[in-house]
Amino acid sequence: MKAVILAAGKGTRMKNLTAECPKPMLKVHGKPILRHIVDGLKENGITDFCFIVGWHAEVIQDYFGDGSGMGIHVTYVRQVSQDGTGKAAELAKDFVGGDDFLLSYGDILVRPDTYSQVIRRYRSGNYAGAITVTAGEDVTKGGLLFFDEDFCLKRLVEKPSQEQLAQLRSEGWIVEGKPVWYNAGIYIFKPILFDFTAKLQKSPRGEYELTDAISAHYENGLRLAGQEIEGRWVDVRDPETLAALEAQS
Repeated sequence: MKAVILAAGKGTRMKNLTAECPKPMLKVHGKPILRHIVDGLKENGITDFCFIVGWHAEVIQDYFGDGSGMGIHVTYVRQVSQDGTGKAAELAKDFVGGDDFLLSYGDILVRPDTYSQVIRRYRSGNYAGAITVTAGEDVTKGGLLFFDEDFCLKRLVEKPSQEQLAQLRSEGWIVEGKPVWYNAGIYIFKPILFDFTAKLQKSPRGEYELTDAISAHYENGLRLAGQEIEGRWVDVRDPETLAALEAQS
């Protein structure tokens, strides 16, 4: 299995912290976020990486090089136009070839065994991919996911408004006392993902959204297995989150 890491964005919510540095290269306990991700995946036998780079790409390239010093192989693809996560992922098509691949945003921190859990879940059945979730997050900031009785994805609502949430409650999608699942940003896909990214239309935000390509899986009868993340999951989205991580032992 290969790995594709989306690391092209500036991370505007980090303010001056990313003026000269891409967000995935901000340090947590002396090590870049991206290095934590790479080390965790390497522990699970993944050594072939594609970094989708953009903002200050040279910082990432200078640190990792070709990866040989870390026992991995790194390919770089530059996202010239910052037009959304859907098209960013599509840039890895040639790298992926015919292989399954794990895709992660470059600012998501989890324990190494989280990767083994999602890989195991993906391999447990005839799935087109796997998608990780966590509970207790503000779904208006990300994806709200619904699953069937086999915990396979059946609906995804990206950044729902309060009005949409009220409607989902009235329709019985959101039920009091049951988990509300938040997209945790780590996936496994087969190359068929690129069939869907190629057909993406811009969202109301003016971007090509990876979540639209994810939705296209179940809309075309393909099953994506869900996997709840157990233990640490951190979206390093702002300076406050970064400071809290640094304060932890």
